[in-house]
Amino acid sequence: MNKGFVRKDGFVSNIVNELVEKYIQDTLKSEIHLSQMEEYAKENNVPIIQKEVAKFLKVLLKTHRPKRILEVGTAIGYSSILFASSLDNKCEIITIERNENMIKKAGENIELFGLNTNITILEGDAEEKLKEVTGEFDMIFLDAAKGQYKLFYDLVIDKLKVGGLLISDNILYKGMVASDEFLVKRKKTIVKRMRDYLEYICSCDYLDTSLIPIGDGVALSYKNGESK
Repeated sequence: MNKGFVRKDGFVSNIVNELVEKYIQDTLKSEIHLSQMEEYAKENNVPIIQKEVAKFLKVLLKTHRPKRILEVGTAIGYSSILFASSLDNKCEIITIERNENMIKKAGENIELFGLNTNITILEGDAEEKLKEVTGEFDMIFLDAAKGQYKLFYDLVIDKLKVGGLLISDNILYKGMVASDEFLVKRKKTIVKRMRDYLEYICSCDYLDTSLIPIGDGVALSYKNGESK
């Protein structure tokens, strides 16, 4: 981390050396079939997973081959569509979103890619919708309200199969989770909750967790036993 990476609003624009990040992003090839969605997200300030995170998850999906995926936080459907295409559309994805505008756009994108039979959007608050979700999942992806990850975790962990993956995105939250030097006061509660969440999943005896400094930070957790 370096003070030179702090923007005027106090957020950190890069959680790793910006030259390293630029090299990685320039070297990685874009997902051509998703380029229009990437442009839309950029133009409309919609947060989607960053290129290096998308590539990491694509490789992970191709090696792990999950059949059933639960996602918390749909946005415009970018990650769900990435997941499905990485698995040759041989999967079932349930994704939860409460923003009506995002739901509409995600639905249009999912239909455009012909993935209506693979991806189901549950419309509403994640806390309520997660209680309605049934069955077990091979992979769970958390990418919604950052201050609610522990709440989401408590609602999903029993739905994750032993041998399944829990992936939590944006865990460094613009660098603020790593150091109070970058903390914005109005984000103090979110940062504290995220730190508590990371401490929990890293000390949990039925999870093996790695914290990966790519994008805005990713936590990769493998469930090695039944939750207690």
